Amino acid sequence: MQDIKIPELAESITDGTIAEWLVKEGEKVEKGDPLIELETDKVNVEVNSEFTGVITEILTPEGEDVTVGDVVGKLDENAEAGATSTSEPKQEKAPVKEEAPAAKEETDAAPEVVESEEAGTNGVIATPAARKRARELNIDLSSISPVDPLGRVRPEDVERAAQQQIAAAEKAQKQAEAAPKQEKMEFTKPVERVKMTRRRQTIARNLVNVQQEAAMLTTFNEIDMSAIMKLRAERKDKFLKKNGVKLGFMSFFTKAVVGALKEFPLLNAEIQDNELVIKKFYDIGIAVSTEEGLVVPVVRDADRLDFAGVEREIMNLGIKARENKLSLSDLQGGTFSITNGGIFGSMLSTPILNAPQVGILGMHNIVKRAVVMPDDTIEVRPMMYLALSYDHRIVDGKDAVQFLVRIKQMLEDPYDLLLEG
Repeated sequence: MQDIKIPELAESITDGTIAEWLVKEGEKVEKGDPLIELETDKVNVEVNSEFTGVITEILTPEGEDVTVGDVVGKLDENAEAGATSTSEPKQEKAPVKEEAPAAKEETDAAPEVVESEEAGTNGVIATPAARKRARELNIDLSSISPVDPLGRVRPEDVERAAQQQIAAAEKAQKQAEAAPKQEKMEFTKPVERVKMTRRRQTIARNLVNVQQEAAMLTTFNEIDMSAIMKLRAERKDKFLKKNGVKLGFMSFFTKAVVGALKEFPLLNAEIQDNELVIKKFYDIGIAVSTEEGLVVPVVRDADRLDFAGVEREIMNLGIKARENKLSLSDLQGGTFSITNGGIFGSMLSTPILNAPQVGILGMHNIVKRAVVMPDDTIEVRPMMYLALSYDHRIVDGKDAVQFLVRIKQMLEDPYDLLLEG
């Protein structure tokens, strides 16, 4: 009998929520088959089987929170398809030999004798000292992931598991203490209560943290989109035929942002303790709306891509986001972000920073408006408002305004931008 455990997912992910069990009790699986879809703070990941066998028991149902190392089910390598835990009474034999290691734990037995006594009836291989310490700390040996390459549980593994339990208990206590502050309002009229997804909870927490920790300000400008729209109309067919991808607005904005970041490098920085980390690379996050919330996949080394490369990356990341196939590497490490509320009809907004970044550009709807031209004539032009939110702790207002003006200049004269890109 093997435990189905939540494996190590990534350095920054220690817990998640079981979104869906992809198998049922009694179903046979092969090693490497997906068992669980796990919802984490950033992406959904699949937990694959480490063994070939039959799922005999599902211990943790869908919707429950789990942490790395939790046992969420049982798998029998020797059972036939259709078997469940109810058909295996032999699993619970009387623990006759469990006392044998305890009787010897005070002796200095030879190493070969210890090796022969360290396998208990529960199938866990552990040293006598580890078993003793586990009993003292009330730790279930089967829940411990040993570091020993042979799978042997040692006392230090038990101590580590105990520390993890203490940390989990402290976290639960803090959450319990905070809970009374959020009193639920009772309604006399019909309502529906829906549990927030883990991702939505993370989005909410991060947005509040940014507003509490950063000195966020927003500056605005407007751009005349006439030149970009004319250029796209002239070259879209040739561009599509040559590159296999459409020429959209996002490539123009991405290349303009990269150009402006090179002139105003503090907007491509972040704060770490008492230092400014000014980045010499340009990984641009492009906000994508999905059914489960906003995600910001990253176009890597946008300064090294041509317009077709940028468009291709944005298209691929958008497809992966909507199909829920983004990986953690797709979301981590951006240096600056762009969000486009205009596709939903937004005329003006103040985007919130994507920490630890210190700048985000907000695009909006294109609206035809009467514009006074340099010769004092009035023309109807397609106009867009731009918003730049920035962290005033390291970015001065002058630099933020000039950064946005520089983007405006490049977008209103996109021919040079296209050639340089």
